[in-house]
Amino acid sequence: MPDLFDPIAVGKWTLANRIVMAPMTRNRASAAGVPPDITAIYYRQRATAGLIVTEGVQPSAAGQGYLNTPGLHTPEQIEGWRNVADAVHAEGGLIIAQLMHAGRVAHPGNKNGHETVAPSALAAPGTLFTERGLQPHPVPRALETAEVPSVVEEFARAARAAVEAGLDGVELHAASGYLPHQFLAPSSNRRTDAYGGSAAARARFVVEAAEAMAAAIGGERVGIRVSPAANLHGAVEDDPAETAATYRALLDGIAPLGLAYLHTIGDPAGPLLAGLRACFGGPVIVNDGWHAMTDEPTARRRVASGQADLVSAGRAFIANPDLVRRWREHAPIAEPDPATFYGGGARGYTDHSAGPE
Repeated sequence: MPDLFDPIAVGKWTLANRIVMAPMTRNRASAAGVPPDITAIYYRQRATAGLIVTEGVQPSAAGQGYLNTPGLHTPEQIEGWRNVADAVHAEGGLIIAQLMHAGRVAHPGNKNGHETVAPSALAAPGTLFTERGLQPHPVPRALETAEVPSVVEEFARAARAAVEAGLDGVELHAASGYLPHQFLAPSSNRRTDAYGGSAAARARFVVEAAEAMAAAIGGERVGIRVSPAANLHGAVEDDPAETAATYRALLDGIAPLGLAYLHTIGDPAGPLLAGLRACFGGPVIVNDGWHAMTDEPTARRRVASGQADLVSAGRAFIANPDLVRRWREHAPIAEPDPATFYGGGARGYTDHSAGPE
């Protein structure tokens, strides 16, 4: 029976344990999308995780959604991530970049006026925080069929940039209602060309992005994250049969690539995610979602029961940089302060204690 603290081979890497630091937007980058020195400290402090998946990193200027999020498309950004990678590696850790194109979950005021694009000209519901306060999501421009390959190539370039920066690989963010998920979900994809209208067509963009990333740096350095039926940011998947068909088409499409892992959000015991785990055939990281902070008994149970090979934790890592030790020793867990999650400086970011309690 596998244990949460056992090592495991995942893609190109051998992880010291099965605890993954989940990607979390923290909004500490410069206006130019460069991760500052404090970000290197933040990730270095958490290097005992078996694997760190960074916050979402935009592969292009147009792909930015939120204020002060980092990119991987300029020399200055690459240099900033090199500092992060060096800091984590100095502590013996592994770190990969999550590549996140926000698509329609964006506002031009957050990205120097760059255009917002999406599968279809449908605005995301709700509002987005900008320097001028909360603003409604604008109606995006629907990508022309002929220009979709150029967006796919953005992911490949960013994957190469991640490796150039010394990061260990990348994760394709195809979850949470952002651009790849917008292609997967019928509510946000009303296309009738090769990228919409059927399960296989809706999955095509994500398959092509994964193919391009694998061709750029090797499939063993690429993971993919999905959140079927999470229904975030208006990417609604409310027909169980259609949703299952879409994600089965996605997994069939990426099967030849030998990707490092599949990272799912949701109940891994449910029929949809359990079916995807069986279909994928490689290592699976599970994350229970946003309803409660992941705890050690749940993580241990997921691995011991065979529902997962690894478990990712987000909020628990924010206030507990030494989470792996605390879970192993059953030490008390500090509660994070939501007021410090987004933006700011060291408070709530690098000022948490790591030591016996």
